[in-house]
Amino acid sequence: MVRTALAISLIALSAACAAPNPSAPASPAADPTAPAAPTAPLAAPSAPAMRLPADAAAPAPTGQTRHTYSQCHVDGPYIAITFDDGPHAENTPRLLDMLKQRGIKATFFVVGQCAAEFPDIMKRIVTEGHEVANHSWSHPQLTRLGEGSVTDQLQRTHDVIRQTTGVSTKLLRPPYGAFTTNQRAWAAQKWGYKTIMWDVDPLDWKFRNADHVKNEILKGTVNGSIILAHDIHKSTVDAMPGTFDGLLAKGFKFVTVSELVAMDRPLPPKPKATPASAPPMTDAAKPTAAAGAAAR
Repeated sequence: MVRTALAISLIALSAACAAPNPSAPASPAADPTAPAAPTAPLAAPSAPAMRLPADAAAPAPTGQTRHTYSQCHVDGPYIAITFDDGPHAENTPRLLDMLKQRGIKATFFVVGQCAAEFPDIMKRIVTEGHEVANHSWSHPQLTRLGEGSVTDQLQRTHDVIRQTTGVSTKLLRPPYGAFTTNQRAWAAQKWGYKTIMWDVDPLDWKFRNADHVKNEILKGTVNGSIILAHDIHKSTVDAMPGTFDGLLAKGFKFVTVSELVAMDRPLPPKPKATPASAPPMTDAAKPTAAAGAAAR
């Protein structure tokens, strides 16, 4: 039964890489603490909204290295837009055309199976100045796998990225955002990975509507934002011309995730609260000699 389910999942993901318009979302949100659910890469639209790790945006404790980023604190209107689950046979090249026309750089978190299936698209992504990063081999929920299986998922994708592009990526986005604190520290030690989450999510896997995707991104983006989107969905790519133009009109400047992380600065310390001083006493409030004598 488990082997059959896994085989179906792998076939479904392969179809998502190649199909012009897959009928099911590829990266729905999932809560790593929720009861077990099927780990197929294409999940139902009714999947629960994804919850980021509580420390995803938190600065690292003093003396410790920060492994996870969902947003960066930057000086200036810099943002990073990211695309998950590809490359896709038709949507990704069309998206690359849009990016090239506007001189925008993006980051692609690729699924290893899709990268192996479309090496020419992988080469084009890197040749045109974009960043490629690891999104696992077959899109399982990594928190449900043992260390050996997680290693296989990430190492195979790491290797195929290097084989197709010559790049040794240092970025990881776990499927469904599910990766424990210990796993993030382990991946940082083993591959030098930074785990990249997001702060802007238009839920494009759920709402297959270009205007909705565009409006949600335009509404939520701020300086230092990391925007999540999926280039396997036609409706998402359809939304990108208006999204790109709208963000540019607001003055935002697009950089890759690695460039954005390099700009990250510690948040300024919060000012210490000082006890409020008592207001000076007015003459009317001062006790008179007579009142003082009466009190005695």
